[in-house]
Order: sequence, then C-alpha cells, then structure tokens
Amino acid sequence: MPTLAVIGSQWGDEGKGKITDYLAEDADLVVRFQGGANAGHTIKVGNEVIALHLLPSGIIREGVLSVIGNGLVVDLEQLKNELAMLRKTGRSGEMLRISDRANVVLPYHRLLDGAEERARGNKGVGTTGRGIGPCYADKVARAGIRMGDLLDEVYLWERLDTIFPQKERLAQSLGIKLDLEKASLLRTLLEYGNLYRPYITDTSVLVNRAIQEGKKVMFEGAQGTMLDIDHGTYPYVTSSNCTAAGICNGAGVPPSAVEEVIGVTKAYTTRVGAGPFVTELHDAMGLHLQNVGGEFGTTTGRPRRCGWLDMVVVRHAIRLSGMTSLAVTKLDVLSDLPTLKVCVAYEIDGQIVEDFPASVFRLARAKPIYEELEGWTAASSKPADIIRKGYAALPKNMRKYLDFITTSSGIPIGIVSFGKGREETIDLRRRTWSR
Repeated sequence: MPTLAVIGSQWGDEGKGKITDYLAEDADLVVRFQGGANAGHTIKVGNEVIALHLLPSGIIREGVLSVIGNGLVVDLEQLKNELAMLRKTGRSGEMLRISDRANVVLPYHRLLDGAEERARGNKGVGTTGRGIGPCYADKVARAGIRMGDLLDEVYLWERLDTIFPQKERLAQSLGIKLDLEKASLLRTLLEYGNLYRPYITDTSVLVNRAIQEGKKVMFEGAQGTMLDIDHGTYPYVTSSNCTAAGICNGAGVPPSAVEEVIGVTKAYTTRVGAGPFVTELHDAMGLHLQNVGGEFGTTTGRPRRCGWLDMVVVRHAIRLSGMTSLAVTKLDVLSDLPTLKVCVAYEIDGQIVEDFPASVFRLARAKPIYEELEGWTAASSKPADIIRKGYAALPKNMRKYLDFITTSSGIPIGIVSFGKGREETIDLRRRTWSR
C-alpha cells in the first residue's frame, strides 16, 4: 500500500510545501486533509516561487491529482484567485478535485472572526482573520454550508434561511453589522457552485479507490502538530486536527491507509501568533534566525518568533502521529554560528519535564534545558557540493547535529533540506517510492 503522509512537527512553517512538492514527483495523488486559507506553503521551482494557501502542493506537478478533502474549510474567493494565479504560470489546475463534504468559509465568518478576536482583547489567540475558526465552529454546530450544497439551489436556500438569522443575532451581540443580504449571498454561492462544479465530487471514494488500485497517495498536512486543536498549545491553536490522526476524518480513509509518516522539522523553531514558546529567543540570535531564515508568514506576512530547536516538541509530534522518519529543513540558516543549542527537556517549578505539558500556564513557567553543540561554517556546507557528493560530504559538525536529532527523537532522518529548491535536498530514506 504505497501511501505516505507529510506532517509538521512544530508550529507550522517547517517547510512542508517544499517537502511535499519534492516527494510529489512520484505521486499519483496529493490529498490535503485539514485547515483552510490560514495555511501557506511556498514552493520554489527553479527561479519560480509559488505561494499556495488552499491548493494542495501537488498541483504544481503535471499529472498529479490534487485533492481538497472534506476536512478542509474552503474560501471560495481565495480558491478562485489561486487557480487564476496557477494558470498564469502555465498550469491548468484541471487536476483538482474538491470534496462535496468540505465546509465553505462564508463572508460572515471573516467578519465574525475579526470581531471575536477583538472581543478577546489582550487574550487574543493570534487568528489570521480568515474566518477559519467560525467556519469550523459552524461545522461542529451543524450550521455549516458544504461544497455539495452549492449545487442545489433549493436546499441551499433552506440552509441559509435557517442559518442567516442566527449569524445576524451573533453579529449584533459582538457589536457589528453583517451588511449582507441573504438573496445576494445565495446568488453568489450558486455562481461559485457553477464555477467549481467540474471539481466537486465524493473524494473519499476517489482516494480509497486509488489506494486499492495501488496508486501512490500522499497526504499533506497544513499548519503543524503544536497547532492541533486537541494536542497543541490550546487555546493558541488552529481549529482542526493537524496530526496524522486527522487524515482519517479529513480525507475519509481508514487508519490502515496511512503507511509512512514523514515529520517535517525545521532545524530551529518558529511560530506565528500568540502562545507559549519555551525556546523563544528575544535577543540578537532570535533576530539573526528571523532575518537569515526569512521568517515571515506566507499567509499573513507577520514576522515569526524564533528560537532554538525544541526536541520536547518534536518528540510530542512523533508520538502523536507515529512518525517513521524526519525531514530536517533549513539547516543552511544555522551555518556560521559558533555554538548551537537544542532543548532536550524543561524545568517547571523545580521538576524536570520531558513530555510536553497540556497547560499553557505550566508552559509559561517552563525553562529550557539545553545541550550545546559546535556549529559549522557556510564555506564547508555549500548545498551544490553536498548534494552532488551526498550525506558523507556534510560538514562534520552538521552531521553531529543531525545525529543528535536522531538520537533524541528515536527515529531516523530521511530527508535533509538546505533551501527552498527541489534540488537542494538529500534523500536518505529506504523508501517505498522510487525516484
């Protein structure tokens, strides 16, 4: 059963888009199973840089079927804009399929998202304002609109007739006006229904049939494990399940369908938005990582908070998703630093803690326990030379750094990445898919 999943092991922004695109060369299907337009995957093909938010990263590869699963929430306008952008690059986007069960982000979700975040005051969770949380809330409250509904005018009107008055009252309680007209919204949604009609289908059937036929299926995660609604730094999380467990519900496949899980791990740690971050650096080193690493959000443009690699976080992610190997990215950013630090445990109230705590109040009191390793110079780690010669050509101290990650995580490193380009990659896996 040739399937694999690509999952972020930190707070997102680990380089999942690059790793997914790299592996998609041999894929038949790339299936995204959670999140919405609050995620951002940047892919570099030669000198071309493509930023995706909703479209699966496989859409860049010719002949790869790209699937938006039922676990996503779909911003109709954003998807339209992304498809238009894709066509400008000379790619058709015709290999896209969208689940008829995926919920739709509506204009009032974005309005409510902003109003709810403002109402939290200084306790805001750092939402992107894209309406993702309110849309997922409606999904769970059985007050959502799904992609398949856009194809049935009578049923869609009935849904809006029930839901719209609820949203008007909620908006009023938050001190805002929806400034939307129900009939106008219906017409807009029906127009989008006609636009996306060729792509909307039961993607669970499609994906399961592909697996049964022995096709190569890759599941692409958005965000990262630490933003998972159940297992992340709650409440500073997203509204969906970002671990491999989310694949089953979000793509409509059984647990047995997931064979290999690659955990994408940045060589240091970053996060966007509010919430605890034990290894965060508030000094010149933090600014160095931010500037050299280009740590600014693909979706929001916000600067990412930066810190040393946190193996407590990575081990947490490995356990939750059953990761079988790691893909370590952005090693080049750490070049020319004399000393590197890796967090191996926390000290909380005088106790040594090796497992990631649930309470953000405990995390706020946590102090990182570091191991120090020697750095390497950029002159000894030119990507072109390393990729040509292979892993053995890595600088000695870089190999020691990677060996430390392997020992601390308990699983092997399968991919080493030095930059955004496909060619800036060393693949060490004993893989099911040949390249």
